[in-house]
Amino acid sequence: MFRPQLRRASIKFFVGNSTYPEIERIGDPHSYWGDIYHLLLTMPWATFISLTSALYLLVNALFAIAYSWSGGVANGDGEGTYRFLDFFFFSVQTMASIGYGAMYPTSGAAHWLVVIESLVGLFFVAVTTGLVYARFSLPTARILFSDVAVVAPFNGVPTLMFRTANKRKNYILEAQLWVTLVRDEYSLEGDFMRRFHDVPLVRSHTPVFSLSWTAMHQILPGGLLDGDTVETLRRDRAQIIVTITGLDETLAQTIHARHTFNAEDIHWDHRFADILLTGSHGRRIIDFNQFHVIHPISRPRQLPSNHNLAAGVIRNGARIDSDHN
Repeated sequence: MFRPQLRRASIKFFVGNSTYPEIERIGDPHSYWGDIYHLLLTMPWATFISLTSALYLLVNALFAIAYSWSGGVANGDGEGTYRFLDFFFFSVQTMASIGYGAMYPTSGAAHWLVVIESLVGLFFVAVTTGLVYARFSLPTARILFSDVAVVAPFNGVPTLMFRTANKRKNYILEAQLWVTLVRDEYSLEGDFMRRFHDVPLVRSHTPVFSLSWTAMHQILPGGLLDGDTVETLRRDRAQIIVTITGLDETLAQTIHARHTFNAEDIHWDHRFADILLTGSHGRRIIDFNQFHVIHPISRPRQLPSNHNLAAGVIRNGARIDSDHN
């Protein structure tokens, strides 16, 4: 019982809070250490820096012991702990090519140790620099997803809705949304399967994604989610998987983000609070404090007298497209 807990704790230390589903694998030979490059790129920064620092200190400590055994280093005449520290700092100076000159090799064995450590230091710096550059160069998305999804009438049609927002002050070009419903099903022959259903959206593509985007799927008779409730989705262990991709205008690289809504994250007969407003200066305001807020549907939302349902909704003087909020 203790060993599995220790294993899970060690995996969390190296891979962080991974969003990969927690599935117990039986007979899978996969090992994180068998894919060391991927592990070093994806582990948290704190773990990476700690691991690199610990390895650096360990290598220098090993060379310090080797120098002490060789007995061929000048001025390394300390006693006990001070003697080890003298050789340790000499190792650090050698690996970093500092060479203060107070200590230097005087025997053949010590000279060969210096040669070996110089090569080790060269490779260590090269590999560490490459990993740091690779980690910094990985394109990352700052996409915010709403904590929940809602099902509410929209233009008289029950509609599944959730929100996304671009947290960076730039544009994501050619943004594309893919939504998939995953649930347990049985075939007519009684075979169990975890089935994936593509969820069509009212609008799955936008040329420019800068503020927020309310994705919508109309629940039509005989279509996906028609007749479903929270209980049926929980029974089938249903999940809605959302993936968004696009070209980051600043990085000029393709970025992606992913989010999963579980059955308990879908709220029927609720709507999202308004987050896009127009200030007194005429500029648009997005209120992230209301991004995850939902309200039960008790009465129809009041619209201004000059609204146009075909083109969109006018709120506080700002026109908002039907699938953007």
